[in-house]
Amino acid sequence: MKSTVDLLIIGGGPAGMSAAVAAYDAGVRDILILERDAHLGGILQQCIHGGFGLHRFGEELTGPEYAGRYAAMVKEREIPYLCNTMVMHLDENRRVTAMNEEYGLFTIDARAVILAMGCRERPKGALGIAGTRPAGIFTAGTAQKYVNMKGYMPGREVVILGSGDIGLIMARRMTLEGATVKAVCELLPYSGGLARNIEQCLNDFDIPLYLSHTVTEIHGKERVTGVTVAAVDENRRPKSETARFIPCDTLLLSCGLIPENELTKEAGVPLDRVTGGAIVDQNRETAVAGIFSCGNVLHVHDLVDYVSEEAALAGNSAARYLRGESEKKIAVGLKTDGRVRYTVPTHVTEAKDVTVYFRVSDVFRDARVEVRLGDEVLLSRKKLKLAPGEMETVTLKKEWLDKADGKELSFAIVTA
Repeated sequence: MKSTVDLLIIGGGPAGMSAAVAAYDAGVRDILILERDAHLGGILQQCIHGGFGLHRFGEELTGPEYAGRYAAMVKEREIPYLCNTMVMHLDENRRVTAMNEEYGLFTIDARAVILAMGCRERPKGALGIAGTRPAGIFTAGTAQKYVNMKGYMPGREVVILGSGDIGLIMARRMTLEGATVKAVCELLPYSGGLARNIEQCLNDFDIPLYLSHTVTEIHGKERVTGVTVAAVDENRRPKSETARFIPCDTLLLSCGLIPENELTKEAGVPLDRVTGGAIVDQNRETAVAGIFSCGNVLHVHDLVDYVSEEAALAGNSAARYLRGESEKKIAVGLKTDGRVRYTVPTHVTEAKDVTVYFRVSDVFRDARVEVRLGDEVLLSRKKLKLAPGEMETVTLKKEWLDKADGKELSFAIVTA
């Protein structure tokens, strides 16, 4: 077991594998991937539905097929990886402490580290739902693993709280497996999932979606026997007069994803309060030199193709860092207006064309995305619809960044 490595990648999902492949193709040969699961692939192993790979490979793949493509690339390049390996600690000097069955507890000093740990689901304990604690309450991802990988059915009469993509996909999956999905309840006045998933997973199967509704109480002692559902007001407070009981034996939770940034915090990397991920520049480098972040541990993506694209950028950037290369240094901050919730990156440090990812805070129709330098509008793009569930991108041109050196570019959503 080597005690030093040029590039260490924490996480062997789509982000970690894409970053490793990109770094290898950029000339880095001393690479090691650490993955806590038994196989490479991350969450994609349990995502047996289609819809992956349309941007990256130009064809529709299932999750395991998409992961298999990248796993094959890793193996073709003979990039070393250790599965069943849990990373316990990362410090600001890029020293990693990990453990597995073969080597026990060990440390590795890396010249550069790429964080690609993905995210986890928000559990019931974080939601504050009243009631008992019976069997039959699952996060949507846990239910997906039981059905798709273990062959177990969590229940037969289902209510889903939250309309994130995993919840929408599980509404369809449970229906196909013979369960009855009685309702999908969403606290917000809009869905948090992709429009195509609402159409293909709910509308195609006549599954009702109740916006501005939430579960206020869980009933049952040994097993869930039902839930109380109520509409909420503009302050997201349940309206007691609208409460109604829905009998069910299973409650699935699809209430958001949380980037797995415990290791990031241990390394002293500042986090963005909106995304929950690291604050990064256009190269996906954090404030701690030599530590990069990409994929869902940085910010939650809606498409895995974008994860791979971003991770490849991080891999190439790590390769440049290891070679000591850098372009003209500038300092440009990216500011949002509230309607734009966040941008990734949060700031730009090199004068070159930069793609910026962002999400909006509400549903906007017939709006314009504007990028401004002071009172000057550098970009104005008309959009028929903007929704929080779908990530948007704009490209900042090199000449704009040169002009903005030492200042801020503001992102705004303008409606009529």
